[in-house]
Amino acid sequence: MSGQVSPAQLDRIRYRRRQTVISVLIAAASTFVVGVLLVVGVTGAPGWDRVRESFLDPSVAWDALPDIAEGLWLNIRLLFFCAIGSLALGLLVALLRTLRGPVFFPVRALATGYTYTFRGLPLIIVLYVLTLGVPGLRLRGMPSVLVLGGIALVITYSGYLAEVFRAGIESVHPSQLAAARSLGLTYRQTMRHVVLPQAVRRVAPPLLNDTVALQKDVGLVSLAGPIDAVRAAQIHTAETFNYTPYIVAGALFVLLAIPLIAVTDWVTLRAARRQS
Repeated sequence: MSGQVSPAQLDRIRYRRRQTVISVLIAAASTFVVGVLLVVGVTGAPGWDRVRESFLDPSVAWDALPDIAEGLWLNIRLLFFCAIGSLALGLLVALLRTLRGPVFFPVRALATGYTYTFRGLPLIIVLYVLTLGVPGLRLRGMPSVLVLGGIALVITYSGYLAEVFRAGIESVHPSQLAAARSLGLTYRQTMRHVVLPQAVRRVAPPLLNDTVALQKDVGLVSLAGPIDAVRAAQIHTAETFNYTPYIVAGALFVLLAIPLIAVTDWVTLRAARRQS
């Protein structure tokens, strides 16, 4: 009968299960050995006691945790708005770079210059210019330093995201554009219903990777003065002369990044399976 499994197939299934179990056991054993060697090597160093006291003090960590967690909430809000702004501006710049026709050359040139400039500029320089230089103009309605720092993050990361979007748009075969136009769709309708859905799906993994990078760089806004997690850790370090608050802030940033990294890995694996 077609529903029955042959003895050879059953042997193959059992063999694969045994190999899976053996692989898991070997991986666990090797990880344990490497972990033990690392712990012994670090704790056996001559200066370990001094490092533990300066960077891993439980009492200092507990005292600093509430303020650092409150500052992390500022980082989370900043990440949310900066991610949305970067994606929207990056998509707009990518669309401007893909416009065809000589009449759009100035627009393409401006979009190209934008991506070249902000992909080449270090983020910290953009932050300093916007948060320290722009307020010096004393214009009416000047936004806060936090908003200016968010703008610096948006315009910098949108340069990277624009190139990711453009790569996705140009990966769609021209025949699909021609087919859509032959069916009577306008250029805008073709981009909206045919090109962009495919482009975004293809470049979802690198987009998420850039979002993870943005999640880390939102901590740089503390250079301009807002009390986020990094600034709160710096304040506690200055008060206690102990660097444990920085470790607490770093651990919280890692915990914040784990869901984003997990989603990124899942999307990347799904895209790889779809292509194969």
